[in-house]
Amino acid sequence: MPRAKHKTLDTGIKTLGPAAIPSPLTYCRFVPDDIKVPLRVSPEDLDDPAQNADVLFEPAGPRANIFFDSSKVKAAIVTCGGLCPGINDVIRSIVMEAHHNYNLAATLGIRYGLQGFIPKYGHEIVELTPSNVSNIHEFGGTMLGSSRGPQPPEEIVDALERSNIGVLFVIGGDGTLKAARAIHEEVVRRGARIAVIGVPKTIDNDISLVTQSFGFDTAVEKATEAIRCAHTEALGVLGGVGLVKLMGRESGFIAAQATLALKEVNFVLVPEDPFQLRGEHGLLPALEKRLKARKHAVIVVAEGAGQHLLEQSGKTDASGNPVLGDIATLLSGEITEYMKERGQPMTLKYIDPSYIIRSVPANANDRVYCGFLGQFAVHAAMAGKTGMVVSKVYGRYVHLPLELVTRKRKKLDLASDYWRAVLESTGQYAISPMCKDGVGPACLV
Repeated sequence: MPRAKHKTLDTGIKTLGPAAIPSPLTYCRFVPDDIKVPLRVSPEDLDDPAQNADVLFEPAGPRANIFFDSSKVKAAIVTCGGLCPGINDVIRSIVMEAHHNYNLAATLGIRYGLQGFIPKYGHEIVELTPSNVSNIHEFGGTMLGSSRGPQPPEEIVDALERSNIGVLFVIGGDGTLKAARAIHEEVVRRGARIAVIGVPKTIDNDISLVTQSFGFDTAVEKATEAIRCAHTEALGVLGGVGLVKLMGRESGFIAAQATLALKEVNFVLVPEDPFQLRGEHGLLPALEKRLKARKHAVIVVAEGAGQHLLEQSGKTDASGNPVLGDIATLLSGEITEYMKERGQPMTLKYIDPSYIIRSVPANANDRVYCGFLGQFAVHAAMAGKTGMVVSKVYGRYVHLPLELVTRKRKKLDLASDYWRAVLESTGQYAISPMCKDGVGPACLV
């Protein structure tokens, strides 16, 4: 029988019009605008569990001809959502590229997220220059401030038109990029010539097709410090248990990567892999067995793990995300009660480094990555690209349509070699979460 064809991903990038102005850049190799690069995309990205496939993407980089008369165009930068290492690095990179290489008329900073566009909030706009962004990469957070929650795209486009802004750079995660898509659609509806360029920002590394988001490398590095401390605490007493909660609302990438980076983790719990507490394949019996054998244990849990064990409030935060139950409090109480019932000596130390991790400056790898993202974002905007994000996909910097990256959140593939490696690193097969469709540790024991 002929093999069923997968659904082809639409990777086409929209433009504002013909690029007819020679680029002011004279020192580089230009990327031809009519070429695409083939990249092998995973079955998860294709929504097709049966196969991988090569997909053609538009490569990032400077074009020989640009759309805007750069000396006459103004750009704006806005940062939204939670903090993440590297935001200031991206801001700095955009400003430096826009000023020194394209000589933009002005680059404006929008204060406190999308609220900064709405007059009723009264947030002032700040002009960004090489002098006032030169050192911001030394600090965590965002010099522009941030906020959560939706704002009317009509009012945002009104503000862009009032200020005669031709390019909007939006730095944010899944919710922010959905807002950028709505802004782009409103721009198209009006027939305005405003480029909307996104730079994916999420410490959870959960944006579809984006292989690794900026700040993730730094987050993992800082997470391993917390895990090392938990391990030291656990070794210091008989029956010591170090419990570390890491970020990861719907995706457990930080927990998984930090577990691989530091081999002292015995149990890692992620949102994608539901687990049971008691019973033959429960966490608590497995932990008891570990304590009897080795006298200590380290547990890493993503904040979104185990929500099926908690009562759900039904509430949402300002970004529309469900308010999570506190898995760390549940685990602390259940572990303490279970070990007390069985007379097993146990002292639990709980560490939550979340706000430290997201607030620190970017490390060297992320700084390099952020620098490329900022530069490539400016190149794309000046060429008249719009409705897109710039990112690295399987080692190549490419342009991705906003429609593609906002269609779903990226999650750990429990059938992947990567997750198998995590489980082999911890040796936690005895936990055996729910077994679904032949996937999961319960199917292997």
